[in-house]
Amino acid sequence: MRLSEIKKNDVIEYLRLEEDMYPEGSTAEKNLLAVMDAAYSYILDYTGLNSEEADTHEQFYIAYMVLCQDMHDNRAFYVDKGSANKVVESILGMHCVNLL
Repeated sequence: MRLSEIKKNDVIEYLRLEEDMYPEGSTAEKNLLAVMDAAYSYILDYTGLNSEEADTHEQFYIAYMVLCQDMHDNRAFYVDKGSANKVVESILGMHCVNLL
């Protein structure tokens, strides 16, 4: 699945959340949408790809979902005293174009 095709319900299902806990217009929904936007932006910023280029890498789906899960569950990207999630780093690192 391409990043641009991922919807709120896909994230809810992947994270095993109760759909009725995120009704349209609620604060919970707004928070989940903010997590989704942050995960998407993080992938683009990390790799230096634009949205069209990122859509060509279907493996970004799992990186996106892992980011959403980490941001939702832990409210932070860093785990274990400052070490970043290795799954996300390795998937995104394979496609980085901004190697500064």
